Amino acid sequence: MASIRARNGKLFVDFKYLNQRCREMTNLEDTPANRKKLNLAMQKIEAEIVLDTFDYQTYFPRSRKGKELALIKRKMDEAKSKCPSFTGFTEVWFKEKQIEWRDSYKRKVRTTLQNYLIPYFAEQAVDQINKSDLLAFRASLAKVKHGTQQKSLTASRINQIMIPLKMILDEAAERYNFDAPFRNIKSLKENKPKVMPFTLDEIFRFLAAVRPDFRNYYTVRFFTGLRTSEIDGLRWRNVDLNRRQIHIVEALVDGKVEGTKTAGSTRVVQMSVHVYEALKKQNAVTGDWAEYVFCSSKGKPLAYRNVNRRIWHPTLMLLGLEPRRAYETRHTAATIWLAAGENPEWIARQLGHSNTEMLFRVYSHYVPDLTRKDGSAFEALLQQSAKELEVTNEE
Repeated sequence: MASIRARNGKLFVDFKYLNQRCREMTNLEDTPANRKKLNLAMQKIEAEIVLDTFDYQTYFPRSRKGKELALIKRKMDEAKSKCPSFTGFTEVWFKEKQIEWRDSYKRKVRTTLQNYLIPYFAEQAVDQINKSDLLAFRASLAKVKHGTQQKSLTASRINQIMIPLKMILDEAAERYNFDAPFRNIKSLKENKPKVMPFTLDEIFRFLAAVRPDFRNYYTVRFFTGLRTSEIDGLRWRNVDLNRRQIHIVEALVDGKVEGTKTAGSTRVVQMSVHVYEALKKQNAVTGDWAEYVFCSSKGKPLAYRNVNRRIWHPTLMLLGLEPRRAYETRHTAATIWLAAGENPEWIARQLGHSNTEMLFRVYSHYVPDLTRKDGSAFEALLQQSAKELEVTNEE
């Protein structure tokens, strides 16, 4: 039984947990009412100890003994468990799953495991990881700093780290027949990146101002909507100037050429006049000696971070244009096609989308700004109908 006593006018409790004597001070004054209140709290604690649901640090978060007892409890649970440790099961899981993934995703998952998941969960048995552990881990990620500016991890990055953790524990729960602990844990709310497509005037101003040896490169980016990895990994063998087609079958990720992002990303992109002319000019520059369409003087693929730093951002600054990601060239192509009245399904295929859902969700908001005021097409239809009605009445 727990005992309640006083020291220097303050109440403290004395009880046993995991065969350890535990004494914890409170801020409660030694009064009959406070003794009654503390007695009720201790009855609840003792019931939780019997039910094996007691969490020492929940009741005594500032206690130094809490961490020591948490470690003892974990080791006792692991000894009782017939399940493997998190580290052991994760290695098995990774070997089994990697055959399904692109090399770049394998590297991404491996980095997540080594930097975040394995150091935190280590030798804890997979069936002993509960919802409280997962929430505590996620909270710890918000305190992680990275980069030279020591920025905190974004909500998006934290969600990405939690994805393989959920996959691991869901698979372990199915194999070892325990309840998956991820139930009702929702992803953190992410701030959607601001979409900032260029106007036609801004496109041509940019192309006129950019360094001449990169004019062809950005012309193709602006008028095809290719992803950075797709244009940087584009090889001449996948460019058909006679049929005016670009075959997107691979991408450059982390300096390595591999398959496209998704099955839908493998596609044939039609060349507009501007793209065709730019690729013809580029062919005269690199077509006879280089494997890649756009490359360094040594024939190596472009390093996009270097290009952004030396070409993209300085050109925007020179023109007084608002800073934005080079990925906006892809958004620009989509909005211009929509504004021109191209078939949405055709646009989706050009961009490598499996359907038009993302097209309208992401881009359609910007179309009126490029061509007309909202509602003008409907107004024109009404005016045309009114004129036809007037003609009919006169007759």
